[in-house]
Amino acid sequence: MTQVLMPKATAVWLVENTTLSFDQIGEFCGLHALEVQGIADGEVAQGIIGADPTLNGQLTPEEIKRCEGDPALRLRVAKAKIPLPLPRTKGPRYTPTSKRQDKPDAVAWLVRHHPELSDSQISKLIGTTKTTIAKVRDRSHWNMANLRPRDPVLLGLCTQTDLNAAILKARKAAGKPATLDPIVPVVEPLPEEEPRQEAPKHDYSAFFGAKN
Repeated sequence: MTQVLMPKATAVWLVENTTLSFDQIGEFCGLHALEVQGIADGEVAQGIIGADPTLNGQLTPEEIKRCEGDPALRLRVAKAKIPLPLPRTKGPRYTPTSKRQDKPDAVAWLVRHHPELSDSQISKLIGTTKTTIAKVRDRSHWNMANLRPRDPVLLGLCTQTDLNAAILKARKAAGKPATLDPIVPVVEPLPEEEPRQEAPKHDYSAFFGAKN
């Protein structure tokens, strides 16, 4: 079933303006029947203004009346009169132009620190081509002399969660323990404190002796 717009607001309106059962409203709005009951009892969705699904074309009054007469029936979403935007399919992740030049550095870091990752995993992780990865691996990249291996998470090319998931998957496929290496923090040594210089001592004996 197509996901309705503003499901909780729609459920609020149906609870307040129809005699539909909690199961009927819950299935139509993608909510649990107990959650719909909570809306009816005023325990859930407090402060949410109901949204009339007949105004936005998701339901027709005739469909509501049809289901009000039989609790076993289920509401059917009305056919949209205007084309709806197509859902975004999975594809290459968009990377801002300012960060695209960082991808070879990220590839170099991944190849060095996580050689178990396949080219397809790296490509999916940071959104680069397998050709670029192969050239970094065999050191034939056009800018190889200037590449600086840098963590893709710190570069903002992927999340730590996605990186960890890819590493665990690669290690499991290779028959290695599916665990992550402990992160050892790098602690910079504190600068040595320079010895405090004592103020020079002055001999005032000659001054006081001359005064006497």
